[in-house]
Amino acid sequence: MATAPINREFIEAVAAEMTFGIHAALECWMTRIEAALTSPTLTSLGKLIAIREILEDYKDRTGKAQLECRRSAAQ
Repeated sequence: MATAPINREFIEAVAAEMTFGIHAALECWMTRIEAALTSPTLTSLGKLIAIREILEDYKDRTGKAQLECRRSAAQ
């Protein structure tokens, strides 16, 4: 079948783009958290509040009220 390699290439390209997008988004969120934690102008309480605000922003943007950790059965 001549269409199988084309479909596979398309799927691989879409998967690569999705992976890139996920990595870019994750890096953005981690950069915000790192900036809050390493800010020389924030107190310990200020850092905690800043991280809580980042978390609330994430929840607002994703529409999630509660976050869930997915763990493997071995853990």
